[in-house]
Amino acid sequence: MMISGLLGLAALALPSLAAADAGSAAESLKPLDLTGHWAGYISLLVMVAAYIAAMLEEVTELRKSKPMLLAAALIWFVIVLAYREQGRDELAVAAFRSNLQTYIELLLFIMVSMTYLNAMEDMRLFDTLKVWLVTKHLSYRQLFWITGFLVFFLSCVVNGLTAGLLMGAVAVAVGKSNPRFVSLACINIVIATNAGGSFSPLGGISTLFVWQHGILGFTEFFKLFLPCLVNFLVPALAMHFALPREVPSIEMADVALPRGAKRLLFLFGVTIALAVVFDMELHLPAAAGMMAGLSLLQFFYYYLHQTEKAQPLSQSEFSLFFGGGDYRTAATQSTRFDIFDKVGRLEWDTLLFFYGAMMGIGGLGYIGYLDAVSHLLYGQLSPTLANIAIGLCSAFVDNGTLMFAILTMHPDITQGQWLLLTLTLGVGGSLLAIGSAPGIGLLGQAKGQYTFSNHMKWCPVILLGYFASIGVHFLVNAHSF
Repeated sequence: MMISGLLGLAALALPSLAAADAGSAAESLKPLDLTGHWAGYISLLVMVAAYIAAMLEEVTELRKSKPMLLAAALIWFVIVLAYREQGRDELAVAAFRSNLQTYIELLLFIMVSMTYLNAMEDMRLFDTLKVWLVTKHLSYRQLFWITGFLVFFLSCVVNGLTAGLLMGAVAVAVGKSNPRFVSLACINIVIATNAGGSFSPLGGISTLFVWQHGILGFTEFFKLFLPCLVNFLVPALAMHFALPREVPSIEMADVALPRGAKRLLFLFGVTIALAVVFDMELHLPAAAGMMAGLSLLQFFYYYLHQTEKAQPLSQSEFSLFFGGGDYRTAATQSTRFDIFDKVGRLEWDTLLFFYGAMMGIGGLGYIGYLDAVSHLLYGQLSPTLANIAIGLCSAFVDNGTLMFAILTMHPDITQGQWLLLTLTLGVGGSLLAIGSAPGIGLLGQAKGQYTFSNHMKWCPVILLGYFASIGVHFLVNAHSF
């Protein structure tokens, strides 16, 4: 009887003991709060210093990736040291690997996308579009609207900087004798590019982050189409009346597409479709579909290279690509169809900057700083006010960096609020010329005609478009809140 009684008591105690063991195991996996620790203070100081150095790139001529890479290394170094003091360094290493995986998926996706864009540039697809627009004998006002709408839709699948520079080249080419048109057209292009890139998961780093983290599905981004269109149209309508009415005189030009150009464009479409299918149907990372598309491009280049030997380039076709010389040499042919030549021309400084930014912000989040900021933003303020304020900050701070920081905070907000955040971070960069990559690119491309001060003059109507797009979002996507 005594033995059976003891066994009964043990049976009653087992659930509580198991619960205690589970609680202690969960506690051991919980990240340490280092916000008041020396490692936290050092990490915060290093990240702020690195970001200031990155923003001063044009003054110091120090590429922005260098301080960010160093900052990321130092932050995780002190985090692991702090965890080693507690004998839990394996937790910090696992957190680093998790952040690294997120970056690798982003890197592979962008690498394939930009490789295709470089291939299209070599095939003169963008030059053909530019020449077609320039030689249509359109008025300044017609060109203003055509370039705006084209870049609005182009930027939902093409890198924003590439799309902006392409249409900026058109504006500069037709407005050589009219700086006012060039200035207004460039402002319009910046706004349209940022707006167009905000309603597609492929349109920019911030939307790609949200899609990659599974916050919003591929098709859910298109709910932002009308708000983004309004964001573009409101300032464009205001600028329309300041445009010259005359028709510019343009010299005729012609660009012949080389063999394989149209098929390359088709392959890019197939690659995007593969990324979507891999994500939505197979639940694999979109980057896996993009890498499959890269293999198609490699085989297509192999086919072109092999068949080109039997049918060499004409002298005019060779001049189009290489500018002269012996066009039948194998060396030039291999360079033309070398996929690694296209990969080598990627914006590696930007890609490495994002590595530093993502790993550094991930480190600050693991320390506990981003949780504190999240409680301040989404606890003290309403999610709507917080998202609007964050969007305004994107006029000064890179929107991809801001979006990754918010994702690391894991705020508990509705789908409608995630869409609002995606919208405000995407279009908020249009408020200043330096607020987005297209703006910075056009400052250099149309130097002296498109300036920071010219953009600032139209800031009030751009801000009006910003709040108008938010209002439209609440109107048409009310069911998402």
